Formats: sequence, structure tokens, C-alpha cells
Amino acid sequence: MAKDAPPRWDRRMQQRLARGEAAALGELYDRFAPLVHSQAHRMLDDEQAADLVTREVFAYVWENPDAYDPQQGPMRSWVARLTHRRSVERLRATHGDAEGPDPDTDDQELEHRVRKATAAARADYIVASMPASLRSALELAYVQRRDYRQAAADLGVTGDEARRRLRLGLQLLSTANPGPPEESAPPGHGPAS
Repeated sequence: MAKDAPPRWDRRMQQRLARGEAAALGELYDRFAPLVHSQAHRMLDDEQAADLVTREVFAYVWENPDAYDPQQGPMRSWVARLTHRRSVERLRATHGDAEGPDPDTDDQELEHRVRKATAAARADYIVASMPASLRSALELAYVQRRDYRQAAADLGVTGDEARRRLRLGLQLLSTANPGPPEESAPPGHGPAS
């Protein structure tokens, strides 16, 4: 099944980066740095590590613009995958530096953290890529703590439309975490605890 042609902006950006245009890197950074940093921070729960991952991701993009394959999806998705991969590597490297008394428990804890971080990153990506109408409804309800009637008034839509947007947004978000297998939950975190 052939994928749709990538957006023109993605193709032009890749070409500009391949030519070594520093302005293109600045434009790319302005567009995607908030996504990269928030995804890395959510995965690592460490501001300095998130800053480092952000720098590493953009350095990689600058040095390897041809690694982006437009046929595999938008540049935004590629940058998000790079961020996820680099954040997981950093989690594993941090885990390798901290030696605990029980390596099996440490491995289970690391696996739990990676699964949790992956779900959080997936949720960030889903929210960032969903239609603005759904994202606005979710932000009003869950960030600003508005009920559906208040959200409807703020959005200038009916109550039924506000509920529909919230429901669709939540359905999309529910795909972010299929849930880890019970046997992979770290001690004290499973359903039997």
C-alpha cells in the first residue's frame, strides 16, 4: 500500500538541511523543539537530560538529513521517533550506571519505566497531532478544569458537540497505552499487590 506523498514543507526542509542551510535547522528547531523537549522530559523526568536529548536529536537531524524517509511519514513523526529512541537509550544508560542489589528487579523496574515513558510519549504525540478542535476541548476539560458546558461556551459550540469532541479526543488518547503485560509489572506495581 503506497503512502501519501509527504507534505511539501517536509520535502523542502529535508532538501534545505541536506544543502547545509543553518537557517533551515533554526526553523526546524523552532517548529519541533517543544515537542522534542516535552517528550524527552516526560520520558526521563529530568530537565537536564531532556535538554541533552533535545540537543542530540537536532544534532543528529543536522548531520543526517538523508536519514529521513518522506515515504515513511511526516518529519514530525520521524523527529518524535528519534526523540523516543534517544530517550530510551538514555534511560537504559542511566540504569546501567546504577547497580542495585537485585539485577532482575532492576531490569523489571527499567522495563516498567520504559513502557510508562513510551506510553507518555505516545500520548504527547497523539495530542499534538490530533485536530485542533479535539485538542482544545481536552485542554479546556483537563487542563483548565472546565465541565463540558463551560468548554462548549468557550469553544462556541453546543454541549453535544463539546461532549463529542471530548469523547473522540479521549478515544484517541486511550490508544496511547495498551497496558503492559501483568507479568512485566515491577514488584509492588501489579494488580496482585
